[in-house]
Amino acid sequence: MLLPLYNEQGLTEAGCDEAGRGCLAGSVYAAAVILPPNYTNETLNDSKQLTARQRYRLREEIERDAVAWALGIVTPEEIDRINILNASILAMHRALDALTVRPGYIIVDGNRFKPYGLTPYRTIVKGDAKYLAIAAASILAKTYRDDYMHEMHQLYPHYDWLHNAGYPTKKHREGIALHGITPLHRRSFGGLGQPQLPFDTDEE
Repeated sequence: MLLPLYNEQGLTEAGCDEAGRGCLAGSVYAAAVILPPNYTNETLNDSKQLTARQRYRLREEIERDAVAWALGIVTPEEIDRINILNASILAMHRALDALTVRPGYIIVDGNRFKPYGLTPYRTIVKGDAKYLAIAAASILAKTYRDDYMHEMHQLYPHYDWLHNAGYPTKKHREGIALHGITPLHRRSFGGLGQPQLPFDTDEE
């Protein structure tokens, strides 16, 4: 069972997580979630431990049950300008900005974060497998980013984003080798093969 709260003062606590940090293409998404006190959900877990069907079912439950939830998005252009670590943190800050309820405490998956105003926070390695609010944030970030990459697949079908969501799979790399990069590729990332190639807009 995942734990409901990290802070012991009973402060309103937001869990944060991001999705898409290791991708070669697409925006990075983050979510912030505040769950009710004493919230329980036996099926809620780290998004990576769940099937896609489970994630989308849980997304409905999270959005129904949460006190507040919000997304934050940072574009590929911004990622190239400020680097992926800063972009991931910025996405979480944007998600926190968009919450309709102000948290008194923040818990973040991983070990890197930057202060969000004066709100106290704690980074927690593998927090998405330990705390309900972080697990909920991981599910929202993952599913909404998947939705976005599925839409982008329709515009750029050569990279198999429908299945790899922009991660560096064999088919994705083959698409880059054959067709160059798109405006959605992160030009500052290694592993793009031939980043100097323009995107081939000719449909085959």
